[in-house]
Amino acid sequence: MINLSDQIGKAWKFALLLIAVTAVVAAAAAHAAGKELIVYTALENEQINKYLATFKEANPDIDVKIVRDSTGIITAKLLAEGANTPADVVWGTAASSLLVLEKRGLIEPYAPEGLDRVEKMLKDTANPPAWVGIDAWECAIVVNTAEAKAQGLPAIKSYKDLLRPEFKGKIVMSNPNSSGTGFLAVSGILQLMGERAGFEYLDKLHENIALYTHSGSAPAKKAASGEFPVGISYGYAGVNQKKKGAPVEIVFPVEGSGWDVEANALIKKKNIKPEAKKFLDWAISDRAINALKDDYAITAVKVGNSIPEGYSKEPLSQLVKKNDLRWAAQNRDRLLKEWASRYEGKTEAK
Repeated sequence: MINLSDQIGKAWKFALLLIAVTAVVAAAAAHAAGKELIVYTALENEQINKYLATFKEANPDIDVKIVRDSTGIITAKLLAEGANTPADVVWGTAASSLLVLEKRGLIEPYAPEGLDRVEKMLKDTANPPAWVGIDAWECAIVVNTAEAKAQGLPAIKSYKDLLRPEFKGKIVMSNPNSSGTGFLAVSGILQLMGERAGFEYLDKLHENIALYTHSGSAPAKKAASGEFPVGISYGYAGVNQKKKGAPVEIVFPVEGSGWDVEANALIKKKNIKPEAKKFLDWAISDRAINALKDDYAITAVKVGNSIPEGYSKEPLSQLVKKNDLRWAAQNRDRLLKEWASRYEGKTEAK
């Protein structure tokens, strides 16, 4: 007697096997057809899927492989891999780092569709540009208001306030050798104050630093959790913690915030995939920018008039005026070595 239940079970298993085999064959065909795209990025993990959704929706045949790490590590990885890098595109990584890659001949200039819509300060001046930004991000001081009150800490409005003796051992900041946020903070201070006075300031700040992290968002997270009352981080990281309900205040120093541009670039290769250019076209489209407008006050393309809660109401005027990204790129290695020779001892273990 035929067991109908067994027959249905076998048919179901066969159908599932057929679906799996079809998926593998389709993936292999896509790979063979050059439909796989390898993207290096320093965007935060929670941002990647949110931003990438519209690209995947419009391009279901392109298999996007994401390699995510902090800016300093992504930059070092690309420099080490050189012409042999598997990366096709760099997405959402500091423009000052991309300028270093450009100098090494690792970037293919490309003008994505809609380039004329991008704000002047958020794109390379060359034609075609080596990099094109999606947003600007800025140094911000994230203060846990509950801890500050409990510990009787004074209010913070400026860089100078961070030097007060009450903050000794209570501040965390990211290491500029591994974090783009750390580098923009240091670069901004050095350009704002001048190198000599800037390092003198950093010497004094170092006395109050408890720990240097490898991630730019980590100081904001540590402040939000109450592990340390103050984190020198960046706007989005603080705003994101506040949205999650953390008792934090985001302070933009009155002297002005150091800043950089989260930018994209095409990796130089013998055979550049058309999908890579399609990705860069999408990255500055309205659909892509609309996905990040609630996270950043300064976006590459203006898609609305509202400023996300937690940011300065005049975000452009709040930035350090003297902030030369090319100077930062040209002096990056020298500044990082000097910083490490002075302050590396307080960096967290990897």
